[in-house]
Amino acid sequence: MTDFSFDNLRRAPDVEAPNLFAFDATDRLLLDTAGAGITADRDGVVVIGDHYGALTLGAAALHGARSLRTHQDPLSGELALAANAQTAGLAAAFSHHPLDEALLTGAPTVLLQLPRSLAALDEIAWTIARYASPDVTVFAGGRVKHMTTAMNGILGRHFTTVSAGLARQKSRILTASVPVVTAASGFPVAEQHDVGLPAPLVLKAFGSTFGGAKLDAGTRYLLPALSAARAAGQAIDLGSGNGTIAAYLALTRPALKIVATDQSASAVASSRATADANGVGDRITVVRDDALSSMPDSSAELIVLNPPFHMEGTVHSGIALKLFADAGRVLQPGGELWTVWNSHLQYRTPLTSLVGPTRQAARNPKFTVTVSTRS
Repeated sequence: MTDFSFDNLRRAPDVEAPNLFAFDATDRLLLDTAGAGITADRDGVVVIGDHYGALTLGAAALHGARSLRTHQDPLSGELALAANAQTAGLAAAFSHHPLDEALLTGAPTVLLQLPRSLAALDEIAWTIARYASPDVTVFAGGRVKHMTTAMNGILGRHFTTVSAGLARQKSRILTASVPVVTAASGFPVAEQHDVGLPAPLVLKAFGSTFGGAKLDAGTRYLLPALSAARAAGQAIDLGSGNGTIAAYLALTRPALKIVATDQSASAVASSRATADANGVGDRITVVRDDALSSMPDSSAELIVLNPPFHMEGTVHSGIALKLFADAGRVLQPGGELWTVWNSHLQYRTPLTSLVGPTRQAARNPKFTVTVSTRS
């Protein structure tokens, strides 16, 4: 008998705070709506987008699912699920997979927490339609305030039948079936951007990469300022996303070796694709990591960061502070952290506290670029 309760779920190693939760009403509604299908297909259930384990562990503990296959884009979600499973005695109930054929082959039932990004939903829906059982039923849930009719349209592109259930506790389920199989997914997408280099910078992105193949406005402001960054043999692009900063550094500093790190599996694949598209893949190592947890103390000369300031739709400084603290740990004495942030966030004080003396390198009405030097 397992000891499972939604109330026992934790977010760690992700940021934990009173207004951040490890499960929501959508998890419960998905499990209730798909309950009979989970029980009937208990050996073939796939879970995509589980935040911290509520769907995977709920399917196992409440509906008897076995050999669950789970895909979570953020590494912090994978680590939280593993920790929660250990606590609940369900560590053997599931296996982690990339978003690929092995995840979905023959799957009759898929539970999906709807992503906020339409591109992410498009890639996920294509993958399900391409590899799951022809009889698959997809239960896709989300918070009503984050759902749009465009999501129905995207599911309708990949499935013949799409229906919406009644809302409950501000959540709703879309049910899709009868896959429409197409040859190509369309990912990664690619865009070219003029950043003042001899040739356009090519950015590539898979569906769940934040911002897609766009050039983030804050990053655009940061790039030219990096010419004043200290000389270094190696640099880290922390939270690399689509790989813009890593590729730019490699193109502007031909002797530099770069580590591009992100906790998103999609971002890691995108950073690699961007590096290769710009001919600098031989000097960029891409790592999936929870902040810089795999990197030793006092080992880096230069770190560059454009930190996120949202967590699951909530404006929250926790993730930025976590990244600042880890950068401070990994920088060697005299090493620099270059950061761009929305000026109203006033990050200079925590940067000084967590990293070291911080000065302003550039500022406009929207963005501030700072340099923090490890003392």
